Amino acid sequence: MTSPVIKRSIVVAGHKTSVSLEDAFWKSLKEIADDRDVTLSDLVSTIDTDRQDGNLSSAIRLFVLDFYRSHAPIVAPARDLTGLRTATSVLRAE
Repeated sequence: MTSPVIKRSIVVAGHKTSVSLEDAFWKSLKEIADDRDVTLSDLVSTIDTDRQDGNLSSAIRLFVLDFYRSHAPIVAPARDLTGLRTATSVLRAE
């Protein structure tokens, strides 16, 4: 059985390093870099500079998760006049 984790080499702050991530994180990271009009290496360099603890792969996963969480609608249960939950309403984070 092959691992879903893919190891790739990338240049971070002028130094070649290896990062192991699942394909979904690689694709998402590339989408974010394209959206920000920066290279993948520049985005990963920024993530590397900003990380507090942990390894680079973990920092990238948390960055991608935070990016999509901050752009996702917030779903909150709606309540009727008696305070009981009814249908779900969607709120947008601005």
